[in-house]
Amino acid sequence: MTTTTPPSPSPSPVTTTSSPRTRRPQRLAVGALLGPFGALLFGVFVVPTLYAVYLSFFSTSHSGLGFGTAQTSFAGLRNYAAVLSDPSFVRGVGVTLVYALVFIPLVLVGALALALLFDSGLIRARQLTQTLLFVPHAVPGIIATVIWLYLYTPGISPVLDALKGVDITIDFLGLSMIIPSLVNIALWSGLGYTAVIFFAALRAIPRELIEAAAVDGAGPVRTALTIKVPLVRATLSTVAIFTTIGALQLFTEPMLLAKATPLISPRYTPNMYIFDAAFTRNNYGLASAASVLLLIVCCTLSFAVTRGSTRRTTRVTSSRKARP
Repeated sequence: MTTTTPPSPSPSPVTTTSSPRTRRPQRLAVGALLGPFGALLFGVFVVPTLYAVYLSFFSTSHSGLGFGTAQTSFAGLRNYAAVLSDPSFVRGVGVTLVYALVFIPLVLVGALALALLFDSGLIRARQLTQTLLFVPHAVPGIIATVIWLYLYTPGISPVLDALKGVDITIDFLGLSMIIPSLVNIALWSGLGYTAVIFFAALRAIPRELIEAAAVDGAGPVRTALTIKVPLVRATLSTVAIFTTIGALQLFTEPMLLAKATPLISPRYTPNMYIFDAAFTRNNYGLASAASVLLLIVCCTLSFAVTRGSTRRTTRVTSSRKARP
């Protein structure tokens, strides 16, 4: 006669619930860490943005041929219509888009190529080279523009004098060279900084993956394109967002170069248009409307880049999981 013992019941999973006493210190820690940032964000960004939106719906007029008392009245969407129908603003948007289409691919591809070279070990004295590339970023934008303005100006530029000695004449402040000159200044300031960011992301890749690719017979170029670049796609997307926002806010470089060439008007870019409307024409409603439009464009492009990057990452992850 055989006896069977019933199976012992499996132990129920232990669920740990944090008590209110445990959650309270966590909330206090989160509040202490995020509180200063939230206060700064609210005071520096949210409040000025809301005030700019408020001002964009009002206009100020002067009676008596401009010498009378200023009167502020509700304008509705008239300021936005005036900005969008202004040829100088539309032309400034076109200039900024051309600048961004040239600058963004150059800085992203160039910085990523430099970072891959650093990570491969082909560059000697890597730390010294990185420091030399990062130094221009430490120079303030105004100082950097003044330095390059000196090198762009005929008669005082040693670069132009040297080129003239070999029968090469380049007008860096001419019509066809204005945007390349602006891109050159931005590249000089931001290329090394962006390369350092990409290099830090590459160093975070597990070395086992690189060694496995080498064992499988992948060369340095194939390893870089199929292993390293896909693994730093998140960093690439983040840098692309900030670079796009910075390119759309082009102001310092053309503002200073305008002192040396009449080809750059006071409304050459959207930011210069906003500055001119607010501090030259004293039309704060028009300046606020242009600022809100520029903010919408920046947010839209940032969302598009983030959304595209997320979808691409999801597709890559799904395809990898679907492989047998």
